[in-house]
Amino acid sequence: MTNLNCFGRHRRRTAPQNSGSRNELFSPPLHSRINGWSLPLHGFQLVAWLIYCFMAIVGFGVYVPLLPAPWSFAAYALIGTAFVLHLVTHVVAVTIDPADVSVRRRKDYSSPMPVFDNSKHQHVIHNLHCTLCEVDVEPKAKHCSTCNKCIADFDHHCKWLNNCVGGRNYWFFFITISSAVIGMILLILVVLFVFIEHYVNPAVLRTAPQFQSKTVCVSKS
Repeated sequence: MTNLNCFGRHRRRTAPQNSGSRNELFSPPLHSRINGWSLPLHGFQLVAWLIYCFMAIVGFGVYVPLLPAPWSFAAYALIGTAFVLHLVTHVVAVTIDPADVSVRRRKDYSSPMPVFDNSKHQHVIHNLHCTLCEVDVEPKAKHCSTCNKCIADFDHHCKWLNNCVGGRNYWFFFITISSAVIGMILLILVVLFVFIEHYVNPAVLRTAPQFQSKTVCVSKS
């Protein structure tokens, strides 16, 4: 079993000293991630932004303009608020560094450090001290193997944000998810209304000024 000595000089030791070469004691060192913008970007992160852009273009460019007044104004206000709120909180949740305060005070992201590997390290935090980050951490902190640093009030590592969700960005993450759900529900209601009215009463969907001008042009011709 790994012997972690929190009071010795070699705090990053994760195996007995007589185990052989240094490569057997450490995982390959890598730089810790600062936030969700740190390279490499995750595929889910790119997919999330593509979906957001697609929904915004289709919703505000196709479906919402088809609604009759005053429903169109209400849809612009409600769905627009949800989309803007999602955009702001999404960017903030990705940008915030959720690391433990001791890790952020160190500000040594330029230096590579060993990577947490479950097969080599049964645990890296012992007596509130991380043997990889070499700092004392808070009770609810956890070392994330993906971000390669200790996260304060760790909840989970979100691939859609490409960032950890912890105490510093949890509520921004929560608002991001909530606004996305609300915006999608409202947009789905608009799409259902448009499809139903298309077969029941299509004239209701032709109240926008651009449709009126086309109707006048057709009648004059």
